Amino acid sequence: MYEPSRAHRGTSVHSVAEQDAAADGYPHRSREEELDIRLAGHLTALLTVTDELRVLAPSPDLDTAAHRLATQVDRLRGAPPQRAEPTSRRAVAEHVEALHRRAHTLAGNALVVATAREDVPGEALAAARMEAHAEALGL
Repeated sequence: MYEPSRAHRGTSVHSVAEQDAAADGYPHRSREEELDIRLAGHLTALLTVTDELRVLAPSPDLDTAAHRLATQVDRLRGAPPQRAEPTSRRAVAEHVEALHRRAHTLAGNALVVATAREDVPGEALAAARMEAHAEALGL
């Protein structure tokens, strides 16, 4: 049978965890800060795939999406994202389709985090990108 520790009787596990966190001397982030970091990471990954698609299958929609993604990452991180050169310049249908699938998944991940964070601009952007990549895939 479980018997609670006498030393912690009357205190919640959350207050004990907070005391332990304060005592360890390490800075801790809030839930909101953690969600900001996760959302910025998902949007940065989506931007990388979008940049790759812009080279392989250029379109004004992808240019606009890349600009909006970079703006949101800048808003969340306080600095513009670093952008890499795309790895391939040869458009192979299977590769383009795989990139759209990856982008669709990343946009879905970003949508989940943006919703948890209650970030309306992030939600709108992620949902729009999911829809665009679903359309490109014929879903």
